Amino acid sequence: MPETLPVRTTGTDWLMARMVPFRFEILPSWLRYWIDGIAYRVLNGHPEIETLRRPAPDENGVERWRPLGIHDQFRFRVKPGVKEVRFGDPGWRLGYTKDAVNSYFVFRQLKKEGVLPAALRFQVSLPLTYSAVTLFFVDPEDHPRIVPGFTAALRAEVAKMIELIPPEDLAIQWDLAVENRYIEGTLAREGAGAAGREAERLTAPAREISPYIPEQLALGDHSCFGTLDGWPSRQPPDLTGSVILLNAAVAASGRCVDFLHLPTLGSAEDAFFVPLQDLRVDGARVYLGAIHHMHAAADGLSRQLRAAHKYLPSLGSLRLAGAGGCPRGRADF
Repeated sequence: MPETLPVRTTGTDWLMARMVPFRFEILPSWLRYWIDGIAYRVLNGHPEIETLRRPAPDENGVERWRPLGIHDQFRFRVKPGVKEVRFGDPGWRLGYTKDAVNSYFVFRQLKKEGVLPAALRFQVSLPLTYSAVTLFFVDPEDHPRIVPGFTAALRAEVAKMIELIPPEDLAIQWDLAVENRYIEGTLAREGAGAAGREAERLTAPAREISPYIPEQLALGDHSCFGTLDGWPSRQPPDLTGSVILLNAAVAASGRCVDFLHLPTLGSAEDAFFVPLQDLRVDGARVYLGAIHHMHAAADGLSRQLRAAHKYLPSLGSLRLAGAGGCPRGRADF
């Protein structure tokens, strides 16, 4: 789960906020149900969707909703005769608004108490449509029947958040994990041109949502290597796929993108970071994500930052991939 930590309650958010020693510029909202929870609480049981498989029960035969890996995920199909799956209760159906508003209450209180800096923003990380639903539908012909309705539900969810949380206090990050998986596959099979066209298709849902997000709200995009089958799930040879994907995401936004986040692996070789020279930043602040256990192979993070700066001189920040943020200019952990 990129840029998030699994927690159940706002009380845990409070605990984490008290414990984290960094001076965050943006504090993420840690949403437990990020993608697999959508399968469990939104898609499973939907009257226009048939459940083909669910995660296996535990060793005692008790149900589980969280899969052990991709092999154990929910599987669905759109029921015959359904042209487009629709979702009711706009603004609340997906559950993201409820979690965000509950967590924001604690965030706001901590700012009032002076525990968190006044300028800190509250970040909600959301999967864009293809990350949220398409891996669960094994038949690609189902995708055009599930994507429009889910995108509409996601747009309503974002609109409700903006209604209930002051935009100047809020940041939204589109998490592009499954999109990254698709792009890396297309890149390996068919090359950069095909990957670019695929990236435009996969980021199209942003065109239906991001232009309606007010400029006072900080908007970002995160390319992710995934965590379900290990952290990371994929280890591409370089950042080409991530750069192609983020360029398409920025182009689809229809407004200013305030920050971009790319993962790193264990390499500090120039070849891994060369694609950064093709990243169209367009004024966005760029962060590299550190996957904690991989950086001994690169002699820590300093060599990676030096390599990255060769190809993206404007890079000025580092964030932890999977655990919030790190203060600018710091890499001493």
